[in-house]
Amino acid sequence: MMNIAIIGVGLIGGSVAMKLKEKKFCDQVFGVDKSDANLTKALQIGFIDQKATLEEALEKCKVIILTAPVDAIITLAPQLLDLVKDQVIIDMGSTKLNILQLISEHPNRGRYVAAHPMAGTEYSGPEAALPNLFKDKMMVYVEAFKSDEDAFELTDSITEQLEMRTSFMTAEEHDTHTAYVSHISHLTSFALALTVLEKEKSQGRIFELAGSGFESTVRLAKSSPDMWTPIFKQNRVNVLEVLEENIKQLQALKDAIQDENYTQLHKLIKKSNKIKRIIK
Repeated sequence: MMNIAIIGVGLIGGSVAMKLKEKKFCDQVFGVDKSDANLTKALQIGFIDQKATLEEALEKCKVIILTAPVDAIITLAPQLLDLVKDQVIIDMGSTKLNILQLISEHPNRGRYVAAHPMAGTEYSGPEAALPNLFKDKMMVYVEAFKSDEDAFELTDSITEQLEMRTSFMTAEEHDTHTAYVSHISHLTSFALALTVLEKEKSQGRIFELAGSGFESTVRLAKSSPDMWTPIFKQNRVNVLEVLEENIKQLQALKDAIQDENYTQLHKLIKKSNKIKRIIK
């Protein structure tokens, strides 16, 4: 048995800790967070056993799991690798290329495992944690061949405890794919929320008509700006590319309606229906 440290005790970190405790995978879970209020809340909920500093976490834990915002991970990763001996650092951040380029030549690079759990909700903070958040979701390993074999095996055993499926990608592939399936969904949702909130100023009763379609489309707009601003910053090039395409498609729909070209509109909607192949 061993101790595990969770750096960033929010939705992802809390959900990992809950599951590992439920499965009795580790002795104790130490929590590290810049917010003492978050740590106190995590203690009350019970998914961490002790508050800790980074130094204490490295001293007492075999596994350090990074579930802080990605700008914090970029700062923390080199610091941790400077101090690490045989511990395993698991980076569960949502962007990978910048961070992996930064540490690519580090002598302790082998102790670092880049793994992105493709799971989440629109809620944040310790109280958002759910023990079954990861069940049947995808864990993406990025540049797994650069991790030491024992470090990867230990990470993979955690993935098994979380009951996840696995996929392997390069950093470029990962950041491109997440821009298309995750980051654009959030940006679209933020834009829709801003659109409706703008309209609400003059049409106060607009939300009385909000049904399940609106809720499911705009749900992600409740997501934390502290988490998402750094993601868009770190994955800026891919996000801009996807936004260009998204704006182009919106423009095509707008043009069809503006030109009263309903045959073209029908064609575009029918083409979009092909998403059924991907989403059942």
